Amino acid sequence: MPLWQIDIYPAEGQVDREGDRTSEEIRELGLGEQVDVIFARSFLVQGNFNRDDAVRLASTLLSDSVTERTVVAIAGQADLNQPPQFSSDAGAGSRLVNVLPKPGVMDPVAASTLGAAKDAGIEVDAVRTMRKYWLDKAVDDAALESICKKALSNDSIEQVVVGPLEMDQLDVGAPYDFELTTVPMSGLDDAGLETLSRDGQLYLTLVEMQTIRDHFNSIGREPTDIELETIAQTWSEHCSHKTLAGRIHYRGPGADGSPNGDERQYDNMLKETIFAATQQIRKNLGDDDWCVSVFKDNAGVVTFDDEFHACFKVETHNHPSALEPYGGANTGIGGVIRDPMGTGMGAKPVCNTDVFCFAPPETDVDSLPPGVLHPRRVMKGVVAGVRDYGNRMGIPTVNGAVYFDERYLGNPLVYAGNVGMIPVGMEEKEVKPDDLIVAMGGRTGRDGIHGATFSSAELTSESESLSGGAVQIGNAITEKMVLDVLLQARDRGLYNAVTDCGAGGFSSAVGEMGEELGAEVWLEKCPLKYDGLTYTEIWISEAQERMVFAVPQESVDELIQLCESEGVEAAVIGRFAPTGRLQLTYHGETVGDLSMQFMHDGRPPIIRDAVYSPPETVAVDLPAMSSDDHRDALLSIMGSYNVASKHWVIRQYDHEVQGGSVVKPLVGPQCDGPGDAAVIRPLVSSRRGLVISCGMNPHYGDFDTYHMAASAIDEAMRNAVAVGADPSKIAILDNFCWGYTDRAETLGSLVRSAIACQDLAIALGTPFISGKDSLNNEFSYFDDDGTKNTIAIPPTLLISAMGQIADVSQSVTMDAKEAGNVVFQVGATKSELGGSHLCLVNGLSGGQVPTVDAMVAKTTFATVHGAISSGLLRSCHDLSEGGLAAAAVEMAMAGGLGMKLAIDGIGGKLSTTEVLFSESNTRFLVETTPENAAEFQKRFTDAGIPVARLGTIESGDQLTITQGGNVTLDVSVSAAKSEWLKPLDW
Repeated sequence: MPLWQIDIYPAEGQVDREGDRTSEEIRELGLGEQVDVIFARSFLVQGNFNRDDAVRLASTLLSDSVTERTVVAIAGQADLNQPPQFSSDAGAGSRLVNVLPKPGVMDPVAASTLGAAKDAGIEVDAVRTMRKYWLDKAVDDAALESICKKALSNDSIEQVVVGPLEMDQLDVGAPYDFELTTVPMSGLDDAGLETLSRDGQLYLTLVEMQTIRDHFNSIGREPTDIELETIAQTWSEHCSHKTLAGRIHYRGPGADGSPNGDERQYDNMLKETIFAATQQIRKNLGDDDWCVSVFKDNAGVVTFDDEFHACFKVETHNHPSALEPYGGANTGIGGVIRDPMGTGMGAKPVCNTDVFCFAPPETDVDSLPPGVLHPRRVMKGVVAGVRDYGNRMGIPTVNGAVYFDERYLGNPLVYAGNVGMIPVGMEEKEVKPDDLIVAMGGRTGRDGIHGATFSSAELTSESESLSGGAVQIGNAITEKMVLDVLLQARDRGLYNAVTDCGAGGFSSAVGEMGEELGAEVWLEKCPLKYDGLTYTEIWISEAQERMVFAVPQESVDELIQLCESEGVEAAVIGRFAPTGRLQLTYHGETVGDLSMQFMHDGRPPIIRDAVYSPPETVAVDLPAMSSDDHRDALLSIMGSYNVASKHWVIRQYDHEVQGGSVVKPLVGPQCDGPGDAAVIRPLVSSRRGLVISCGMNPHYGDFDTYHMAASAIDEAMRNAVAVGADPSKIAILDNFCWGYTDRAETLGSLVRSAIACQDLAIALGTPFISGKDSLNNEFSYFDDDGTKNTIAIPPTLLISAMGQIADVSQSVTMDAKEAGNVVFQVGATKSELGGSHLCLVNGLSGGQVPTVDAMVAKTTFATVHGAISSGLLRSCHDLSEGGLAAAAVEMAMAGGLGMKLAIDGIGGKLSTTEVLFSESNTRFLVETTPENAAEFQKRFTDAGIPVARLGTIESGDQLTITQGGNVTLDVSVSAAKSEWLKPLDW
């Protein structure tokens, strides 16, 4: 059976964009100053067809005849190995590099090609995609090896062949010869148990391994491999949140500042802080409770209108993104989209959000520890992964943020969120006895093996080679087709329950759905991508785009027919049986038999000490600063990565699809201002809107994680309020990403932040409805002399907020609107420069970290919302990174206008520099008309909220700020904008 190779190059006269991009990336990574690259997309196609069919496939399905040219030949023939012509004189002796997915790695383009070829009547049996790079003669062997590893491929998922590709057939897998495997645990001592946990990538503690051994000893047998893997998945940190839900004895600073004045004993820290806050708020709301389903399903659900509820979930996908940025982020967003789809009886996704944390993109390539990808490559891969999945599914990405810190070098953070709408009455689900277990969507392969347990472990320099299987590659088109079927099946009432197949694969999905009942699974019935998977691999694979349904027997035929009509694969793989057990068989052989009670309740509780002592507050040594110094500081802040424009990221996303976007990520006449939050109409038949925002500042955690958490909540709230959200109906989500919490000090910093979440949520009346934690975000490697080095991320808490607005026409944006309008600052400015961007860009340490007065914040948010609802505001912008000076210049440049402000009424005895750059919370910069100025000011004065009339919007290009009649800051708005655009103008 012939194997054809089809190479696709840009046509003559067309720009080789991918070749130019690769050449630029090689230069950016410091791997070569001028390496010319020619790129080709390639397909290896195996089947019983002739050259005419191969040419037809190449010209009609795989290439654009206007912009591309093709080379078609039997794989290995000389035609495929002739170097193309470089534009320069270089090229003689050029080097050919072929990059292919490793066997077993998901290849969505190949799968689509296979289907399309069969639809065209071409007998294709197998397809693999490939990338070909021709590098010019300037590349020697050492440089080529470095370029291949760091710029052209990712060893986690790809293989590299330098020179001609010698291949005459595609390996599509060999049949699996069944052999039941048991794991001898009964005779293992503690050292043996720890070795088994580590080498088997179970990542369980010694006490947990002892518990498993003792359990099987008590029933008189050894566990099978699939039983041990099932328990490891169920008990993993990723799936069970065992640290935060464990018993913790905490000692931390008291309200009076005493080092250990706060001592608490938690039996379940999450339930007694985050969950308890929501319970208290719901109790306070009484009959007005608008929470529907919280902390019990794949996403949190709140009321929206009489016909629909809104649900929201944010996940983390950090470890996979560290190894394979594109695939990790791609499946991160794909997985979180499936959370609303698997909530209740299924929600329709309406928008995405994402937040990323990276090391600085200018990091010296020679400084990278072994096993670490360059931050620039990580960033580009992560953004592309989220972009492609959301865009291809037709879901707008409407909100997000990007943060930079050197400590994210070994552990980038990738938060992905999705909002969905679910009909009222569809928020509950219940598995019934004898319901059939139906798997729908993508086929099962080796991608994602040990993903859940791997996500619970610390990364090391060996993680890339040891855990490559933990990375999955997504296929958004398959998930879109599954979504279409799910919504139709839901409305026809064809199933009783549904959940997504995420971390842990079938193991977690079926195990959770059958927890209260029992389940039996026939593993040989699961559709596979290729032959050769063991029964255990089938069970724990985290292959993407799969959903699991509980289907009444009388409905299964109709559901299967519906799937067939939409081209979606579905298979009955078992049934829910009232046995209280998980029973797994493979071709009639029992391979696993576990008690549901032991799986879900048998894990020994984590018992840990937590201690926290925030560093003593030290006054910042603030130098005397002139007007010119203030201008230079502002320009430095605007040009710093954490403040700079993220337009390079934003403009890759479709935020218009579905037609509901109202306030978009970039605002103003030129659509280039940094919006505070997104506003969407999730139901285009209604003017009621959802508001999506976020808050996070990891730098504050270096001072006190309590105030970091409080500031994150305040920021998420004020971002939402700034565009018009009603603060009395804002739901929030927590995502804790922390270092190695086996250390009492690290765990203490986390508990301290959870206490802040509880305090602020209750005070503001803002319930948590869902959340997710990701622990052990540390990267370890060894120097040549054997010294161990560890990079731990800063304590990082993302707060995501989902608010509501009665009529989207009432929403406002942050861009200055009209010259002559009046500018006010709302809120008090304090001496709070700790962790500020002024200190960061000037290398200053010390200062008081920003704090939150919750009662003042609640009144402020309500009063701002009242002013917006009454039409008193033309624009509103929260004060955050960079303080008043940065907020003012952002408003001005977004509106294409200037400002003239006087700050005499702000700050009392604070220095001018503090007034300009303090990052105190709960503050807004607002614009109102001269006619409404007095009414606006009176509202805040009557409410007891500090408000200061600063000046006016001007028609020029200058931001001028004075104090006591003297100019303290004078800067060209266009110059500030240029600095703001420059850092990420890729």
